[in-house]
Amino acid sequence: MIAATSWPEAAVAIAGVILVLGVSIAVIAAVASTLQARMSVQREIAYRKLAEESAIAQSRTADELGELRLRTGELERLIKTVD
Repeated sequence: MIAATSWPEAAVAIAGVILVLGVSIAVIAAVASTLQARMSVQREIAYRKLAEESAIAQSRTADELGELRLRTGELERLIKTVD
């Protein structure tokens, strides 16, 4: 047997389905936005760490270059005194 459904009942059912779909879409969008923000924060943290490591490496390289310049200057003076 087929149950007879009136138009108002069908309209309420359709509205309920649309409401559930709307809420589901809003929740999915909120979760996606939260995940995207979390990934952005993690990426920013990684960039900061990389920048700090680069600054440390640059400082170390500058120190080593200064030391090499001193040694080169000493070698030049030694070579000049030998000549």
